[in-house]
Amino acid sequence: MSKNIFVTQPALPPLEEFIPYLQNIWDNKWLTNNGPFHQQFEEELAKYLGVKYLSVFSNGTLALITALQALRITGEVITTPYSFVATTHSLWWNNIKPVFVDIESQYLNIDPNKIEAAITPKTTAIMPVHVYGNPCYVQRIQDIADTYGLRVIYDAAHAFGVKKDGNSILNWGDLSIMSFHATKVFNTIEGGAIICQDEKTKQRIDLLKNFGFKDEVTVIEPGINAKMNEVQAAYGLLQLKHVDSYISRRKEIADLYDKLLSGTKGITLMSIDKDVDHAHPYYPILINTKEYGLSRDTLYEKLKESSIYGRRYFYPLISEFPTYRGLASASKDNLPIANKVADEVLCLPIYPDLSNNEIETICNLIKK
Repeated sequence: MSKNIFVTQPALPPLEEFIPYLQNIWDNKWLTNNGPFHQQFEEELAKYLGVKYLSVFSNGTLALITALQALRITGEVITTPYSFVATTHSLWWNNIKPVFVDIESQYLNIDPNKIEAAITPKTTAIMPVHVYGNPCYVQRIQDIADTYGLRVIYDAAHAFGVKKDGNSILNWGDLSIMSFHATKVFNTIEGGAIICQDEKTKQRIDLLKNFGFKDEVTVIEPGINAKMNEVQAAYGLLQLKHVDSYISRRKEIADLYDKLLSGTKGITLMSIDKDVDHAHPYYPILINTKEYGLSRDTLYEKLKESSIYGRRYFYPLISEFPTYRGLASASKDNLPIANKVADEVLCLPIYPDLSNNEIETICNLIKK
């Protein structure tokens, strides 16, 4: 192919539209610390997402770390090994022990049928992940949490704009954490957010992300510096004007992949709940080596030879990394489905600028 095609690329708004925002920042000389664009962005983003209380952050990892601080989570937290490492790193940074539970095979989210067996007297919370934007079994998870008095914190890094039965998936749990990294459906170059359920919690989150300052001379918490600056906020405001078209194009790409790859021997396409309004942040397929005739890794390398760079996402599992593999819950016997999926998954390119001809070329190579 004439150019490199990566699994995902940033959706960039027109440069000429961003210049007035930068001029405004330059004229105001207000670069950070809850500036006017920051305040406007929080308000407009909350409205767009259909949530009441939202705090934006400089990145999603700091949002995860702060979320655990905001709810004073300690002890053990039940989570999934099938995620990006930031999910579990946020626990480790808070001196919390992650306890891994296997995933279910349809949507690749944490299996609610296996959560209760992992609960101990030290368990204080559940941290599920809406993998690839597919909503978890939120009601079942909430029922378990209510029964055992646990908090629920969702890693919703892939769930921008996702709705189930017409309602934002972000309103479930005590908190939902988002990422606005450059490769996400919606980005602020770097960035993130915490969605909470009440004003008091938002006030605590806002305090923690700004060193714990209550006022100019009073620090009441050991907070962190996780504030979003004015350039990021302005970029986010501009992206909000275009994100619907980005999501629409992603749906078109996913539909075309479905059409072209459906029925290919040895290739399993991901399920999407018919009641879910999905944003398609990734397009994962599963490769059955025996049926397909090639291993996932061989296909991955052959695509690279044609300048098509997919991603084995998530591989390896978090539970396989040195920091975590010594945990009892990281045992492969405890995580059979997650290990199988990690060895089979390949995310294909999906981003608004990807052309139909390029998609057809990718699919023809896979089928060939």
